Amino acid sequence: MTLSTHVLDTARGEPAAGVPVRLERHDRGVWTPIADGHTDGDGRLRDWVPAESWGAGRYRLVFDTAAYLGPDAFFPEVLVVFQVSAARRHLHVPLLLSPFGHTTYRGS
Repeated sequence: MTLSTHVLDTARGEPAAGVPVRLERHDRGVWTPIADGHTDGDGRLRDWVPAESWGAGRYRLVFDTAAYLGPDAFFPEVLVVFQVSAARRHLHVPLLLSPFGHTTYRGS
């Protein structure tokens, strides 16, 4: 299974490059980091999670949006928690970001 994300700056109408992203897994009440990276020039991050780190369970993406929006960002961090119930070929979890709002969805 693979995971990708794409951060789009909806206020500017362009990809958000350089956003730090961390993937964590929830196990026995503790969030454990699995992988981290930064979005590329097209706002994408792919091929960054080791295959052996995947399985059924609860995960969260931690987007350091202050690194992109600045230190006074209203939302300095965005957490997206999701559940994996069975191994899939690919998961895509994009983030639509603006200075005062954000949204996400399960992409393809």
